[in-house]
Amino acid sequence: MLHNYIITTFRNLSKNVVYSFLTIFGLAVGLTAGLMMLLWVQDELSIDSFHKNTPDIYMIAANFKIDGKTQTWGNSPAPIASFGKREIPEISDAIRTTRIWNTTLFRFQEKISTEHNGIYVDPGFFSVFDFPLIKGNAKSPFPNNRSIVITEKIAEKYFGADDPMGKIIQVNDKDNYVVSGIIGNIPATASQSFRGEWFMPFTVIDERYDRKYEPNGMEGDWGNYNYVTWFFLKSGASPDKVAQKLTKIHQKNQPNAFTSNMHYSFLPLSKFHLYNADGTEAGIQSVRIFTIVAIVILLIACINYINLSTARATKRAKEVAVRKVIGANTIQLFRQFLGESAMIFVIALFLALVFIFLLMPVYNQIADKQMTFNLLNPTILLILGVTFAATLFVAGIYPSILLSSFQPLQIMKGKFSVGGNNAAFRKILVTIQFTLSITMIIGTIIVGRQLSYIQNKELGYNKDNILQFSLRGEMYKHLDAIKAQLNKEPEIKKVGFASQNIVSLGSSSGDTDWEGKEPKREFIINQISGDKDLFDLLGLKLVAGEGFFNTSADSGRYILNETAIKRMGIKDPIGKRFSFHDRKGIIAGIVKDFHFASMHQKIEPIIFFYNPNWWQIGCVKTTSQDASKTIAAVEKIWKQYNPNFEFKYTFMDEEFDRLYKTEQRISTLFNIFAGIAIFISCLGLFGLATYTAETKIKEIGIRKVLGASVTHIVAMLSKDFVQLVVLAFVIASPLAWYIMNQWLQDFAYRIEIHWWVFVVSGVLALVIALITVSFQAIKAALANPVKSLRSE
Repeated sequence: MLHNYIITTFRNLSKNVVYSFLTIFGLAVGLTAGLMMLLWVQDELSIDSFHKNTPDIYMIAANFKIDGKTQTWGNSPAPIASFGKREIPEISDAIRTTRIWNTTLFRFQEKISTEHNGIYVDPGFFSVFDFPLIKGNAKSPFPNNRSIVITEKIAEKYFGADDPMGKIIQVNDKDNYVVSGIIGNIPATASQSFRGEWFMPFTVIDERYDRKYEPNGMEGDWGNYNYVTWFFLKSGASPDKVAQKLTKIHQKNQPNAFTSNMHYSFLPLSKFHLYNADGTEAGIQSVRIFTIVAIVILLIACINYINLSTARATKRAKEVAVRKVIGANTIQLFRQFLGESAMIFVIALFLALVFIFLLMPVYNQIADKQMTFNLLNPTILLILGVTFAATLFVAGIYPSILLSSFQPLQIMKGKFSVGGNNAAFRKILVTIQFTLSITMIIGTIIVGRQLSYIQNKELGYNKDNILQFSLRGEMYKHLDAIKAQLNKEPEIKKVGFASQNIVSLGSSSGDTDWEGKEPKREFIINQISGDKDLFDLLGLKLVAGEGFFNTSADSGRYILNETAIKRMGIKDPIGKRFSFHDRKGIIAGIVKDFHFASMHQKIEPIIFFYNPNWWQIGCVKTTSQDASKTIAAVEKIWKQYNPNFEFKYTFMDEEFDRLYKTEQRISTLFNIFAGIAIFISCLGLFGLATYTAETKIKEIGIRKVLGASVTHIVAMLSKDFVQLVVLAFVIASPLAWYIMNQWLQDFAYRIEIHWWVFVVSGVLALVIALITVSFQAIKAALANPVKSLRSE
């Protein structure tokens, strides 16, 4: 029986080559796109899921209630980990982590190289998290502050086939670190925060503290929210209660108005990758969108199959009649046709798998991922199985029921036709197809416009032609000389120094006081240290007061932005007393508001202060005529002070573009898959147009004999399809408006959704549909009517 079904299936496929191609290719493309999107979704959901302790690991977040609003930081001060671990019995361990941002020089014997991917971690990092420690003691990975754990990649780079354990790596030509552990390469499904290539003891940071400023060092610095802290709770412990206890510990050790409005909360490790620190949605929105789009594409492919199968039903009517006459019942026929659908789906799935294997490298490059398509992976097999079964169920059931329900007596009498409800059903499906496609077209246009808007919006400063490089070592002793040398270069306009990149500030404080401060009026302020030339270099505008003069007196002069002054609630602020980090001074100037963070966020308060000890980067404004000459000039001077280090630089506009890297990447993928959805819809429309032309071939012949023009016949054949596309547009417009309006709410600065976006999308869909249908319509209209009427 199965053998006969297979023969019958391939016989029918070979009889109708065009329809067979449209059916199988449409399904294959749909399955390819749907499966690739679901692979992306699965990869996003699998991030950090490999840790066995995941259910009990939480990141602590600090929440500040200021001016009736709550601000949440994913960073916390260092002491909260040690105090919490010591005083709260529900805590099994606490792990602090922070990246080593500066380029680091490694030296082993004659091998010298710069490394860029280090992390400071507490000892529990290797026992709480499941990063494979191949050699070393996971419970005590750092015997002392001069121990280092390295990955296999680093071990092979410096030690080759030799055992690196116990060997010494000299760091920055200064400190000797003993290799105390070898870790397997970090899994691709680990969050970016965990992807280090070498790990040093977190307590090394304590060595940098000036005991004059903080007698207790790092463990007494409750105001420095610069570290990510993870708590491993005992089974059954209440995260909320532990967070409340941690809040009380902090307020006890730092009693002031600022901490009285602060409380801690926990974010589970399982949500770390896809949610914000306060638990609100972040990347999970993209996961949902991709899941929905994958289902939409698979649904469009299924609709294609249903439409083409039911449209060709009359071609198989006599076969059904003969089978029923010789004894086949409805159930047997249903099984046969469902089996045929299954075989067609197997062929399409095989093609889809081939397409996926071929496209995977390009897909990974666009998605910036390291996804693998391993058919032995249980998760991938589950995705394949569920997708195949669901698609077959949706697309295979109705055609099988329709074909098996034909009545042989009507067929034999020649009174049979597949019309009425079936034709109406096909029109509904075509409408659904184009509703989904038009919705995606509208979404694609709006996403593109929003990304263009945030990338081209007036920022309040000039980010173009600015080269940035790190300061290190001996450079700090010769900053004036370095600036003088650089300013002599013809390609350089201006040179300035700063504590961090102004495009994405990562340092904030609430340690402020000012003249006329109202009780309980507190706010978080972003902080950056810079010199006089930084303002000119960036084109920042002072609206009141004056800037720095590059003298020691500037250490008591502060420049705030307009938003900070509004939050403070003071009038005539210039010259008024202002304290920052317990350092008294005055408000010397007010800088016009500018965007120093992503457009997802509104402009927040910021303070500029003058402290050369904080400076970490040099900024060079170039003439834009020859970037290579500028880079070479800066590198030459930089190498004078750092001969063994690799010169690294970035351009500010490139850093700005990275702020929207995720949105840009998702937009690119969305555009591709939207195009695929439209393409699949057009395949189905082409097939239906061909079928319509075939069924009306005699009508067309008669009309031509009676004098109908080609234009008239094309219009006749296209009319129904145009009406369906117009109806789809009417349904898609409000649907797309609602979905995209919700998406735009995530941006503090966003575009308006204009009416012309819908018009353009509708016209585009109509043009695509007309081009698709017109090919067959014109072909039918130009055919010789004699051939179609010869049998009459």
